[in-house]
Amino acid sequence: MNRYSINPDIALAETLPASFYQDQEVFDLIKEKVFYNTWQWVGNEDFVKLPKQTHPFVLLDGFLTEPMLLTKDEEGALNCLSNVCTHRGNLVVNNPGNQRNLICMYHGRKFGLDGKFQSMPEFKEAKDFPRPCEDLHRFETSQWGPLVFAKLGGSIDLAKVISEMDQYVGFLPHEEFVFSEVQSKDYLVNAHWALYCDNYLEGFHIPFVHKDLNDALDYGSYETIMHEHFNVQVGYSDGAEEIFDLPDGHIHSGKRVAAYYFWLFPNMMFNFYPWGLSLNIVRPISLNQTKVSFLSYIYDESKLHKGAGALLDKVEREDEFVVESVHKGLKSKYYQSGRFSPTREKGVHQFHSMLSKYLS
Repeated sequence: MNRYSINPDIALAETLPASFYQDQEVFDLIKEKVFYNTWQWVGNEDFVKLPKQTHPFVLLDGFLTEPMLLTKDEEGALNCLSNVCTHRGNLVVNNPGNQRNLICMYHGRKFGLDGKFQSMPEFKEAKDFPRPCEDLHRFETSQWGPLVFAKLGGSIDLAKVISEMDQYVGFLPHEEFVFSEVQSKDYLVNAHWALYCDNYLEGFHIPFVHKDLNDALDYGSYETIMHEHFNVQVGYSDGAEEIFDLPDGHIHSGKRVAAYYFWLFPNMMFNFYPWGLSLNIVRPISLNQTKVSFLSYIYDESKLHKGAGALLDKVEREDEFVVESVHKGLKSKYYQSGRFSPTREKGVHQFHSMLSKYLS
C-alpha cells in the first residue's frame, strides 16, 4: 500500500489518488486495518438505563458484522460483551430486555451480566473445564454524556481524546442532552465513505456550496485546529446568530463561536451548536454507497432552528450532491490526484495521512 503514502508537508502533499476510492481490496483492508482498530459509537446510555437490562446490536451493521451486547449488571456497571456463546457460536441474546443472567437457548450455557461463565449442562466429565476462554469476550467501553462507545481493538485512548475535546465543549451540560428521534435521520449517499469525510473535513467549500450556512458564519475567521486523533473546525459568527455563552477562562473566551465541528478518526463527527449536538456516524456499505446517520441530542430546544445549527437537512443534501459528483468524477481516466490548500484543507490532509499510516 506504499502507493498511498502522503507527504507530511501539506504544502507539498498530494491527495489520495482516485484509485484509492475504487479499489475493492483497499475497501476490505480498511475494514481490518482501520475500523477494527478504532472506536465506534454504540448507542445511548438509555439502551441499558436500569440494572439487568440487555441490548444486543451489531457494530456498523452490514460492514462490521460483529455481534455485540450491552448489559448493565445489578451493581449498575456497564458492560460491552461478545454476543456469541463460547460453546458453539450461537447468539446469546436476540432481543433487548431484562435478564438476571445470560442463558444461551441452544444448550443452556449460562453467563453473568458481566460475561463471566457460570454453568453448563452435561459438562461434568469435561477435563480442563471451564477455562478463561469460556467467558464472553469483553470490549473496552467509554462514555461521554449519554453517548456510549466501544472498540474492537487498537490503542487510541478515548478518555484522553474526550478530555481534549472538553477543552472546547466541556462547559456544556452533556448529562442533560436528550436524544431526539424526531430530529434524527439517516441518509443514503451514493459515494465512497471516505469522500464524505473528505468533504466534512474542510470549510473551503462552504461559500460555494452552502449559502445559508455561509451567511451564518464568518468564513474569513473559520479555522481548523489539529489534535493527534481528531480535529475541530471552529465556526465563528460576525452577526446576530446564536452563539455559545462561553465561560471565563475558556479557550475561545470573548469570541463569537457559533459551532464546533469535531471529527474523530475515522468516521465520527460531533457537531456542537448552542442547542445541543448533532452526532454524525458515517457507515460504509460498499465502494459506491454510504449511510450517514444524523443523531440529535438537544438541551435547549428554543435555539434549535437558529444560527449555524439550523437547516441541517438542507446542508446535508447540498453535501450529498457534491460528494456524489466527486465520486463520479474520480472515474475519469484523466484525473489522478490533487493538491491540498495549506490554509483550508489541513483536516483532509490529516485524514489521508492517517489512512495511509493505518494501511501501511
